[in-house]
Amino acid sequence: MWALGSYAHSPHLDTPCNIFTCSVWLVRTLLASSFLRTQRANRDWHMTGVTSGLIIWILGGLAVLGINRRPRVCGWISAGTLLTGSLLLMPAILRALAGAPPLLISYPWSVPGGEFALQIDALAAWFLLPTLGVAVLAAVYGIGYLADEGKHRETGPSWFFFNLLTASMATVLMARNAVLFLTAWEVMALASFFLVTFDDEKESVRKAGWIYLVATHLGTAFLLAFFLIAARETGSLDFRDWASVGLFAPGLAGLMFLLALVGFGAKAGIIPLHVWLPEAHPAAPSHVSAVMSGVMIKTGIYGLLRTLTFLGDPPAWWGWALLIVGVTSGILGVLYALAQHDLKRLLAYHSVENIGIICTGLGLGLLGQSLALPQLSILGFAGCLLHVLNHALFKGLLFLAAGSVLKSTGTLEIDHLGGLSKRMPWTAAFFLVGSVAICGLPPLNGFVSELMVFLGGLDVILHGGTTGVLAGLVAVAGLALISGLAIACFTKAFGIVFLGEPRSGAVQNAKENEATLRIPMLVLAVACFAVGLGAPLVATNLGAVISVVTGLPVSSVSEPLAALSASLQKTVGVFALLAFLCALLALLRAWLLSGRTVGASVTWDCGYARPTARMQYTASSFARPITTLFQRVLRTETHGNLPAGLFPGGAFVATETSDVFLNTVYRRLFGIATRLISALRWLQHGNVHLYVLYIALTLLGLLFWMIY
Repeated sequence: MWALGSYAHSPHLDTPCNIFTCSVWLVRTLLASSFLRTQRANRDWHMTGVTSGLIIWILGGLAVLGINRRPRVCGWISAGTLLTGSLLLMPAILRALAGAPPLLISYPWSVPGGEFALQIDALAAWFLLPTLGVAVLAAVYGIGYLADEGKHRETGPSWFFFNLLTASMATVLMARNAVLFLTAWEVMALASFFLVTFDDEKESVRKAGWIYLVATHLGTAFLLAFFLIAARETGSLDFRDWASVGLFAPGLAGLMFLLALVGFGAKAGIIPLHVWLPEAHPAAPSHVSAVMSGVMIKTGIYGLLRTLTFLGDPPAWWGWALLIVGVTSGILGVLYALAQHDLKRLLAYHSVENIGIICTGLGLGLLGQSLALPQLSILGFAGCLLHVLNHALFKGLLFLAAGSVLKSTGTLEIDHLGGLSKRMPWTAAFFLVGSVAICGLPPLNGFVSELMVFLGGLDVILHGGTTGVLAGLVAVAGLALISGLAIACFTKAFGIVFLGEPRSGAVQNAKENEATLRIPMLVLAVACFAVGLGAPLVATNLGAVISVVTGLPVSSVSEPLAALSASLQKTVGVFALLAFLCALLALLRAWLLSGRTVGASVTWDCGYARPTARMQYTASSFARPITTLFQRVLRTETHGNLPAGLFPGGAFVATETSDVFLNTVYRRLFGIATRLISALRWLQHGNVHLYVLYIALTLLGLLFWMIY
């Protein structure tokens, strides 16, 4: 307890933290509730496993606080408890995905308006699957990644918050009461804040943490308004009472949709609510970045999908709003990624891009509902849901590979790297797999989900009338541009980081990391291949999830999914044939070279007798032709001294692309807010008695307002 207190009250982070007390209280509540006999008929051993899993996660987090200076022991305890708890949840998850009726467990709770109500339906199960998988693999990765940190700082609190983050994410996905949902949402925000600021002696890390904390609470304010309106209209804080179709008036439902879009969109990282994401992801430890980018931001997508189940039939403008937000986020996200020099910052902007692809599919799904095109609706939602899973796999893999580069070289500056494929072949191979997947290239998983969204865009062009043609053109053209720019970006990233020659001394002694870092990357890489080649089977099993989102019976969803699965079988068959041909060519090459002497030589050096690493492409020079085309959007600044005279002494060029939204919008808003708040500084006397008086006067004012 003392260790957590010192971590939370560090001189750099002067923020009170009662999460330890809340965790102990939550464990006590769960333990007491596990033995509580109720009359609910739908409780069974599946949900007992759910509560047991939550208890094990939190107890595992509390256990590591007493062994702060032994980072490997802390890591193994955290990973072991996360794996055990995940296995206990897995039967309920698989049962829900198979289409079984959702299970509900509800315990009395002393919080006003609250109820500890958890339920796993197909939608929650679909999001729980990657959440638990990535969290367990990231924990195993963190064992080796944080192994050397015990010499400098206590690692127990970090592992505690990692377990707490996993438990809070799972609770958000399972919660069926507004108070419980918001409580878990807040715990998730605070736990991730302390994980982001793990390296809090750096000013840039502290700044990133505060930007994230402010952004996430601004989003929470909109969610609080959403929940208050729903509670006022229904007289209940129970999600089950909100699920009646047509319960909210059309105008009110539209307002609630906008509140949810802003509140959940801030967590997901849609533009222009994304500014925290490229700051927080690079600052966090790499295994934390993998969890935050791979699965935590998906709680925002889950919240949007769950909101749609409350608000009834969607009007067309909801679909248009998500379509425009999705295409805009996708294009701007990949453009900003292309202009970055830090590898993790580049990956962070690609999270914005992929959230844009997910929102594009979601927008097409809503348009399908509003235009009475069930085929479009199913294609859009299927692409959206499958890309949620796919992004968790390949983005988790990419962040872990970037962390392996950082641990081995000490830097993530792209222009300081190079030639790592010879020194870190496993990491290079895993990064290449993730790069191919995120670019949407066959035969990996990213191709399949993006193909579904493309097919949705083509379907609405063919069958949606004038409105459908316009929406389809926006979706198809936007996705085509996003995919092309993504290929250019990861050609830059992989080529400059892993190919060529080392650009600095930091790379000369780089070597492959230990097995605890490689095994999680291997599992995620295999999963990318498995989902890509097993796409027909995955598509068939989306029926129960789409049924929850659309309200359609599973039987009416199954037929379009079967047709989609048949198309995917042909696509996968082509993948298999190409893979077979490549294997034959590789065997033929090996046979032809088996009896010959194979030598190695330098490539053509353009006539230079002694080329150096400085003659290679840099990140800026590679991306320059593309970023110049979008200069009005990116506003890239160029600094340096160009060559001058017949015998120039030296020259250099450097580019910097700052986030326009952060600089032109949020900094001004924060400045205005700071000035307004400073005007109230006279209220702060440091006298506790005056603060108590303020509270008493406020309560009296509210009492008189309620009476009169």
